[in-house]
Amino acid sequence: MAETPGAAEPTLDEQIAAYQREFQDLDPQVEQVVSALSRLNRRMNVAYGRQTAALGISNAEWEVLKALVLSGAPYRMGPGDLAKRLGLTPAAMTHRIDRMVTEGLVTRERDENNRVRVIVELTPEGREKWLEAMRLATVFEEDLLQDLSTAERAVLGEVLIRLLRRVEHAQPDAGGRLTDLD
Repeated sequence: MAETPGAAEPTLDEQIAAYQREFQDLDPQVEQVVSALSRLNRRMNVAYGRQTAALGISNAEWEVLKALVLSGAPYRMGPGDLAKRLGLTPAAMTHRIDRMVTEGLVTRERDENNRVRVIVELTPEGREKWLEAMRLATVFEEDLLQDLSTAERAVLGEVLIRLLRRVEHAQPDAGGRLTDLD
């Protein structure tokens, strides 16, 4: 299974067979689950990226909009808090906020109570972009899960949450990125 530039990605079965050939201690059942999750995550990120690009924003900007919405009304946070939440360096966060201010998605103002502190706030335009992205994502996600019954969706959700909790327990600092994407 020699890789050629531009060649199609091997199927999961081909990948697992190659891994087993090279690493006999591999549990194929575990590898099937982990590889399928990895591929699904990668493809979902590409799909979401296409959706946000169609709206004129990047995935990176979407993450900031989401963090501000999750903070609750009035959708305000300090840049340091945003950077921590998104696993970014302060410099990368500043760069991202600069772009978003220019695009009218957020404002950046000095805190009236502490002139040293800066507050980033979601604008009505930023909230509308977030809502548009959510509408597109909802359609995509419903389509993704259409072949699963309500019971299967519930079981899948519970299993994935258990896996997530295990990783979060073992790797509590892994919520961010290893490198900045900006």
